[in-house]
Amino acid sequence: MIDVQRLRVLREAARQGSFNRAAAHLRMTPSAVSQQISALERSVGTPVVRRSTRGVELTEAGRVLVETGDAIAAELSQAEREIERLSQVDLEHLTVATFTSGGQRILPGALTRFSAEHPGVELTVLEREPEESLVLVRSGAADLALAYHVDGPPLVRPGDRSGLTWVPLLEDPMWIVLPDDHRLAQRSSVSMAELGRERWVHGCLKVADALGHYAALAGIDVQTACRGTDYIFAQELVRVGVGISLIPSVALTSDCGGLAFVTLEPPRPTRYVGAVVTRRRPAALALALLDALEKTVQSPAPTAGLSPAPRGRSTAPRPRR
Repeated sequence: MIDVQRLRVLREAARQGSFNRAAAHLRMTPSAVSQQISALERSVGTPVVRRSTRGVELTEAGRVLVETGDAIAAELSQAEREIERLSQVDLEHLTVATFTSGGQRILPGALTRFSAEHPGVELTVLEREPEESLVLVRSGAADLALAYHVDGPPLVRPGDRSGLTWVPLLEDPMWIVLPDDHRLAQRSSVSMAELGRERWVHGCLKVADALGHYAALAGIDVQTACRGTDYIFAQELVRVGVGISLIPSVALTSDCGGLAFVTLEPPRPTRYVGAVVTRRRPAALALALLDALEKTVQSPAPTAGLSPAPRGRSTAPRPRR
């Protein structure tokens, strides 16, 4: 039987990189930390750390145990939150983590639906990048995360050790955003190869990295005018002629004046939006919000209008499941 307290000591030693720092954080002596680790190694029958003058380093077995310890700690935290919720029947709480454009264009409609059915719930919304959001859900600090990934597999996968579940919500295709007097502004679509002479305004570093990959496939270089982290700011810079930008549908500005939105021909990057909840015993309120999110991205109602109509088109880019 693996002792949970010894797992806690191992997790802290891995986090701190040394027995001495782990001991200080845990308010133990370094000798006691070493004894706990040794006892853990005896119980599992294999070394879990490598000791050196530079500190401690996990073995493969140690990494498995730390990941397991993280999952156990998250389960315990979730249990504590659920017990606390049950003891406070007068006021229920739901904490949601979201990336910026999802919080601007997807979450409000879902929260409107959710609040109509659960009027007594106290909501807390945290603006975080996806990697940070997943940590919050795993630790129990958030009940649900609205997150995304660009191309490739989702951030969590079935059967992994994260203890989380990824629920896909929509594909969020990318658009080329141009000044409305640009030479390509009246085109219905453009290829990446046609954009080799352009200067780019980035509104997200992950998308900027994906752009670099697809530009390389097309045999062009990316000339950067601004490497930012705000899609609205990026589109304002496009509007005044600083450059062009690659913007996901959800993040397209509602103020289309001075801008043109043109489809990028394949091969092209795509952003995928999803929700993350704990794999075991997700909170009932988190599941209720997940249901509201799914209904919101499927709805043709104005609250689900995730982007403005591109120039020269009569309908907005619609989310696809």
